[in-house]
Amino acid sequence: MPSLLKPAIIVLLLVSCNASEKKDVRTGDYDLASPDRFNMPESLFEISGIALRNGNSDTVYAVQDEEGKVFRLGWDVSRQTHTKFAKKGDYEDISILREAIFILKSNGVIYTFPLAECAFEEAENVRELKGLLPKGEYEGMFADKESGKLFVLCKNCPGDDSKTAVTGYTFDPDKDFASATFSIDVKKNAAIHGKVARGLRPSALARNPVTGEWYILSAVNKLLVITDANWKVKDAFPLDGNIFIQPEGIAFDKQGSLYISNEGDDLFSGNILKFSRIAH
Repeated sequence: MPSLLKPAIIVLLLVSCNASEKKDVRTGDYDLASPDRFNMPESLFEISGIALRNGNSDTVYAVQDEEGKVFRLGWDVSRQTHTKFAKKGDYEDISILREAIFILKSNGVIYTFPLAECAFEEAENVRELKGLLPKGEYEGMFADKESGKLFVLCKNCPGDDSKTAVTGYTFDPDKDFASATFSIDVKKNAAIHGKVARGLRPSALARNPVTGEWYILSAVNKLLVITDANWKVKDAFPLDGNIFIQPEGIAFDKQGSLYISNEGDDLFSGNILKFSRIAH
């Protein structure tokens, strides 16, 4: 009998002898059920955003929700070092662009300092960039090496209806962060995945260096949305809550491997999951 499943996603139900079920979900490029898991130290229990410098996977840069610190870890090495850049606050994402660190606070304030200062316990040349974004709640930011711009997505902004569309902003550091806007059609997402009761609430975004597609996480919905280079929704995939505890950060290395960070909960530590790209 011909398959009724879309070519971009394969869902297999494997039934074991004890009748338990395991869902094996694959996008066209990644098996979302088979990660390489890196458990975080206690200091990163509430890990949020992650970034890789120039797509190099040897060092992971991360922030967590409560402390104004940038953390650095070697892959699968629990020991971390950190650099303080601000007082305690709600920090959601981190990006690296042109040898500078950028950190997004939930209220839309962006902090930046030279990447070289990550070698010290405290950064000295920190700039706090206010008023660049309209009032709202923000969690996702991405630095695009090719265009030299920062991309920020609204999670909950007064001008948006998250069930209809989500607004994003771009900033060019060479032009005093003059902004432009773009939009993601949530209705298109609903047509693919089904209605999302609370609307799309982006928690992170990154561009796939191999395909040029945008990958957008929504922790509230346990959802991964893929758009083309122009933000047109192409596909949407539900994330297994047993694997993705609270997906808050996303990044790619230059080989195209996908990394997703998860905050911990009462039973599990925070972690970063790595998904190698499936050869075609």
